[in-house]
Amino acid sequence: MKATILAEDTSILVCFKPPGIAVQSARLGEADMVSELKNYLGGRNPYLGVVHRLDQPVCGILVFAKTPEAAAELSRQAAHGSGQETGKNKKQARFMEKDYCALVYTGEADPAPVPGRSITLTDYLLRDGKKNTSAVVPPGTKDAKRAELVFEAVKMQKEQALVNIRLLTGRHHQIRVQFAHAGLPLLGDTRYGSEKSREYSMQQGIGGICLCACHLRFYHPVTGKIMDFQTEEFPWNS
Repeated sequence: MKATILAEDTSILVCFKPPGIAVQSARLGEADMVSELKNYLGGRNPYLGVVHRLDQPVCGILVFAKTPEAAAELSRQAAHGSGQETGKNKKQARFMEKDYCALVYTGEADPAPVPGRSITLTDYLLRDGKKNTSAVVPPGTKDAKRAELVFEAVKMQKEQALVNIRLLTGRHHQIRVQFAHAGLPLLGDTRYGSEKSREYSMQQGIGGICLCACHLRFYHPVTGKIMDFQTEEFPWNS
């Protein structure tokens, strides 16, 4: 099995998704996390609820639900953590926290990020479903959605920086698009990267997107206990 199981009980299954495998795929014969984990669970079509997703090239920590009740509660937490709940529900709900680590190209940044200094990126993103891409557009653009994240550089080296990221909204390709727009494209990102960042990635021998969902914190859907998982084993370090 490609995934690594981090925790499991009768309600949840937490695992680390490697890069290159989809969370759930509609393509016949293509391996995905849901199919792999259902085979692991055994039985006749066991229940496995998808709570949140990662892009296929991205690695990181995911939680799946093993019952419909757990799926409903975890989905509420995930929606709250992405800023999708409002009013009374938002004040009362426990929420899910998702943090990411990424390597970004700093050779075109003006100014370059300063280690230890928190920076907020706020943009409006418009998704193109036919091309499976998103782009930053002016506020007020029809169908555009507000996207916000906070990041901090923790290590600078040559023309790259390791950054910690917290999503305040959950949008399609949000991290990749917002960082590229800010002049800090992710290393290994051939879709949204600049010509210089792609060239630098090739020089460094980087073949995949340097983005990892490195920290996941949520409340257990049954016991209410805080569940906290993190990793520092990034594929680009191997």
